[in-house]
Amino acid sequence: MWPESADNTKKEEPKALRSGLTTGCCATACSIAAAHAQLGKKQRSVVSVTLPKGKIVELTIESYQSAQGYVKASTIKDAGDDPDVTHGAKVFVELRLIPQAEIILKAGRGVGIVTREGLVLAVGEPAINPVPRKMITEHLQAIAQQYNYDGGFEVSVGVEKGEQLALKTMNPRLGILGGLSILGTTGIVRPFSCAAYIASIHQGIDVATTNGYRHIAASTGSSSEAVVRDSYQLPDIALIEMGDFVGAVFKHLRNNREQIALDKLSICGGFGKMTKLAQGHLDLHSKASNIDLDFLATQAKKCGANTQLIAKIKVANTSIEALKLCQADDIDLASEICQQALNTARKIVPANIELEVWAINRQGAIVGKAIDQAISP
Repeated sequence: MWPESADNTKKEEPKALRSGLTTGCCATACSIAAAHAQLGKKQRSVVSVTLPKGKIVELTIESYQSAQGYVKASTIKDAGDDPDVTHGAKVFVELRLIPQAEIILKAGRGVGIVTREGLVLAVGEPAINPVPRKMITEHLQAIAQQYNYDGGFEVSVGVEKGEQLALKTMNPRLGILGGLSILGTTGIVRPFSCAAYIASIHQGIDVATTNGYRHIAASTGSSSEAVVRDSYQLPDIALIEMGDFVGAVFKHLRNNREQIALDKLSICGGFGKMTKLAQGHLDLHSKASNIDLDFLATQAKKCGANTQLIAKIKVANTSIEALKLCQADDIDLASEICQQALNTARKIVPANIELEVWAINRQGAIVGKAIDQAISP
């Protein structure tokens, strides 16, 4: 919440959040700068990039370096007010002129290589996504025409300290090794859009199922992931870090039911998160949904809670307090919540996929489960 102003007659207005630019946009800017330095012998301090929807943005080039036939140009990634792991990272391109009229993209230091099937890029390819590839290619083609240049370009895209930064992302689990991915579909980073995170959830599902894993588990956090991983001895590739975005998991399975071969989906999360899912929420973040204590009281009543217990639940401080009150009276509230959460999931997840929902407490112990068998087509 925003703090109240000391003057009660004037409320402090939150500042508008600032958009940023993607690593793909940064890589394109560096490619433009390096190409002009090679062909025009001029090091531009600012370059213009045309984004996929036609908007033109300007980026500052931080440094140039020339050696052994290549020009290296660097810029600093500005993610705006989005909490992006690459915010402030130095993105660079090392560009060489080559005789053949083609554009070859390579992974430089800090950019990963695809090692698993299931992504939009083939195994062995640098982790430079399709839109950044297109942006770099089109801008370099235009520059070649501008200088009447008949040759081509070899473009190595890198990120300083990208190897370390990638460990904070889902890249290792997706089979993208050695660094970060160069991302972006519009060139713009929208603050808190979480588009990249949701895309990584989709990619995780695709990679797991493409590589033959017919049982995957999606969890809200590290504790819940550890519980379901240890229970089934699932490898990392079959574990989906969905965070609060359970809807991203369900909808991806629904929207790609013909392409995704999956037998079983396990959902595991804290009791509070599973309560929100039981209420029908698909975004489990505190800013997107709240826990309804009256809802918990109603579910407890279905499980046999007496009038006094129901009254206590309605005034509980947290969902965990409500759970403890029920546990003290041998009321299995958690399993009922898991069943209601499963009912929410079942409305979206294809019927041929077996579903189960687990809830854990803050100590990581399982407090409730619900299972729904798949229906054969």
